Amino acid sequence: QVQLVESGGGLVQAGGSLKLSCAASGSIFRINAMGWYRQAPGKQREVVAVTTNSGSTNYADSVKGRFTISRDNAKNTVYLQMNSLKPEDTAVYYCTGQIRTPSGLKEYDYWGQGTQVTVSS
Repeated sequence: QVQLVESGGGLVQAGGSLKLSCAASGSIFRINAMGWYRQAPGKQREVVAVTTNSGSTNYADSVKGRFTISRDNAKNTVYLQMNSLKPEDTAVYYCTGQIRTPSGLKEYDYWGQGTQVTVSS
């Protein structure tokens, strides 16, 4: 079994900062890409940022320059530092990882349960 557990969400004023964490645990052989998605009420889930196990990163245009994704491979953990938050960043943020279990032949996408981020104006 593999679990991804997010933490760090909450309520913050516009211009403030939050740092999200997501720890993967369980029967893990290897993790490739890890990333963050978000879903606002009435909208589709969208990618926020992704990082590969070699350290390359990609960001949605809407968060470039404000958000930073990083990971600690030794801890199977990915982070999202969010600065200069805007009300439009309000959403449920989901962590995802491409994970292979010891008995698996390939990686599968696993998702966390989500953490709410609310930015007040």
